[in-house]
Amino acid sequence: MQKDNRFESGLHEECGVFGAYDFSGQDVASSIYYGLFALQHRGQQTCGIAVTDTSAKMKITAKKGPGLVNDVFSEETIEELKGNLGVGHVQYSADKGKGSVSAQPLVINYVKGTLAISYNGSLVNGADLKDELTRTGAIFQSENDSEVIAYHIARERINSKNVQGAVKNAMKKMQGAYAIVVASPRKLIGVRDPYGLKPLCIGKADDAYFLASESCALSAIGAEFIRDVEPGEIVSITKDGIASDKSMVMEKEKRAHCIFEYIYFARPDSVIDNMNVYHSRILAGKALAKSYPVEADLVVGVPDSGIAAAKGYAEGSGIPYGIAFHKNSYVGRTFIKPKQSQRESSVKIKLNVLSEVVKGKRVIMVDDSIVRGTTCANIIKMLKAAGATEVHVRVSSPPFLYPCYFGTDVPSNEVLIAHSHSQEEICEMIGADSLGYMELDKLQETVGDICYCDACFTGKYPMAIPENIIE
Repeated sequence: MQKDNRFESGLHEECGVFGAYDFSGQDVASSIYYGLFALQHRGQQTCGIAVTDTSAKMKITAKKGPGLVNDVFSEETIEELKGNLGVGHVQYSADKGKGSVSAQPLVINYVKGTLAISYNGSLVNGADLKDELTRTGAIFQSENDSEVIAYHIARERINSKNVQGAVKNAMKKMQGAYAIVVASPRKLIGVRDPYGLKPLCIGKADDAYFLASESCALSAIGAEFIRDVEPGEIVSITKDGIASDKSMVMEKEKRAHCIFEYIYFARPDSVIDNMNVYHSRILAGKALAKSYPVEADLVVGVPDSGIAAAKGYAEGSGIPYGIAFHKNSYVGRTFIKPKQSQRESSVKIKLNVLSEVVKGKRVIMVDDSIVRGTTCANIIKMLKAAGATEVHVRVSSPPFLYPCYFGTDVPSNEVLIAHSHSQEEICEMIGADSLGYMELDKLQETVGDICYCDACFTGKYPMAIPENIIE
């Protein structure tokens, strides 16, 4: 079968979505702006906001483009976005250099009215769904699954009583990972894939309801966290309140929450599916200390995701914790830069080692993952150049051995360092004095009773992967 070329670059989407509906009629653009700002860690390449006034005639106003939230939006542009219902989006990588063309939210006008859609995830059958549409005359402007989803919802709406019915029928066709927020003329709809691979939660403040990828975005706008959207649940928010369709909700034991949300993606102040992310990382560090003890003088964490795990390692080992890095907060995550050359150059301007902290000391460096190995090797060189006598690396995730098809930036096998090298070889390649990965059987300890997807470590995917996208 012909291979789906969306996966050849190793660039899968990881994004943040946000939705707001103010029943009192107040504009929501500023709340969406601050919500997206809190979700900026989930995407730094493009962003957008689309709003509508529920008392007007189905008009959606949108602003989106390449760049950070505060690059794309100004006080003036926020003022221009009038409406009490809207959705927002941050995305980490524009597909094939099309920039604002692939930026979300996607706004469509169709026979039943208008829709604005923000989407986080990846459909494993997206190519087949797209082919179904193109054969009936649909024209696409990007390689983004959001267009495929939007068009299927629009087509289903023609034969459905309402938008949530159309979303449900579209869901029946969709296979993969997704969290979607939809603004219709008078409804805010949130939906999560049946496995729960992508997070989505509900919040409330005064007369307004919110949907967000992470609870940290609710805190940023002073909203109260209500609950997570259940995997497979369709939530509809109208002036009458919240309605829920749980007919597609799976049994808990069949769910597969993305373990990488807890290891890396989510902000530490978020709570996802009743598990505090910071606490999860502390537990990961303690598990590492138990599995891979070593004599050392100092435990340090690689910002940002490695910090909590490092504190956990220090607590578990009794070795002092220290801050060894100054991070330039204005540089995006190296893990999600589109090109390898950009990843390598970004490390040096992103982090600076505090030599007075590490000089003459045996250092345990805790990081969240090793994908290609380049970033880790560069940081070890920096630590030793600053005077560290030894650098022992501890990783709060198991070795990446398989690509992810559900939206996490785990690329093809040929660039996964652990796929073709042993732990001892990787240790030598990155210049570490020792190396220890999180043990697979210890992962459950870090997330309580959550059923999770660990396919990038085990190759055991929660659903069948079509042959045309398998690496």
